[in-house]
Amino acid sequence: MEASTTFKQELLLREYGRNVQDLVNYITKVQDRRERTRLSQLLINLMAKLNPQLRDTQDYQQKLWNHLFVMSGSTLDVDSPYPLSAMEYLNDKPQPMEYPLETPKYKHYGQNVELLIQRATELTDPKEREAAIVSIGKLMKTLYRSYNKENITDDVILGDIRDISKGQLDMNLQYIESNNLFESNVKQDGGHHQQRSQNQGPRNKKSNRSSNQRNK
Repeated sequence: MEASTTFKQELLLREYGRNVQDLVNYITKVQDRRERTRLSQLLINLMAKLNPQLRDTQDYQQKLWNHLFVMSGSTLDVDSPYPLSAMEYLNDKPQPMEYPLETPKYKHYGQNVELLIQRATELTDPKEREAAIVSIGKLMKTLYRSYNKENITDDVILGDIRDISKGQLDMNLQYIESNNLFESNVKQDGGHHQQRSQNQGPRNKKSNRSSNQRNK
């Protein structure tokens, strides 16, 4: 059964491409379960765009989640809306993959990153958009290091995000660097709130002094 699953992974790789597999590998290494689930849902949306003919099949969303599960080597641990099963997919026939007609502007990121950035530009909630920029920035830094075997600075990553999104996505560079937001091996739980509290600390102290003086 393990050999069959590996064989199906190779078939799925032909359908979705190497970059999707890299995204799956990245998601499985994310420690926070909620973050893994969020990234998995974003990837499912991307996989649906890359494999649109699957929408003509019954329960295509469940099939996509099973595809994701198979590509993770049956190790993906997330809050899926469906029971994850590699067995169900083993009976599926591989769907033909459409050949991409556009060449990505940055080959070390790949076409899928550009699709994720395009998806992020459609977000209207500022917090969701900021979270998407951070997640994409982490992924881009990981892919760049894997492709070039060297480091890349946050200002270059942010500049590439601005360029690919045509200026629609942007964040404060100093805030990103001070919190290591683009580093995938740094825990960010509560980091945003802590940094904001530190940034607001002096203002709060000044406000308290003014209030005390008025009370006197």
